[in-house]
Amino acid sequence: MKKIFILVFTELFLLSFGQKKMSNIEYKNSPEVFTIKGLSQSTSIDCGPSKMILLSGQVPLDAAGNIVGNDVEKQTVQVFKNIESILKAYGATGKDIIKLGIFITDISKTPDFRKVRDLYINLQNPPVSSLVEVSRLFRDDVLIEVEATAVIKNK
Repeated sequence: MKKIFILVFTELFLLSFGQKKMSNIEYKNSPEVFTIKGLSQSTSIDCGPSKMILLSGQVPLDAAGNIVGNDVEKQTVQVFKNIESILKAYGATGKDIIKLGIFITDISKTPDFRKVRDLYINLQNPPVSSLVEVSRLFRDDVLIEVEATAVIKNK
């Protein structure tokens, strides 16, 4: 009887104080950004007073799926246009980005990336970032891919 009591008490404790199932997740795609069937461009997580927005890696494709630019600088402009379009669906902008993950095929082109990035982010409090040189992305003509995480106040 004592073992049953302890088991029931433990179960009630875990149910009362354990993590609740997260039903506060939303997935969105922007019609202004190329969409691949079966993949989401972004997801947001309601965190109470704020919302965290996670973007999939953005590449320099326009809404029709055509590559934009043949160098890192021009491709980065399209990447950030895509990021801005997705964030706009949540009422956010590039100034709300807190984390960037950058995958680039030639690390010596990082200054070209930064020149464009600085037009979109909050320079007073720049996002944390990771920069990785890769030998190849999903297509040979894609030179850069950028993941972004943003946080905005909940409305």
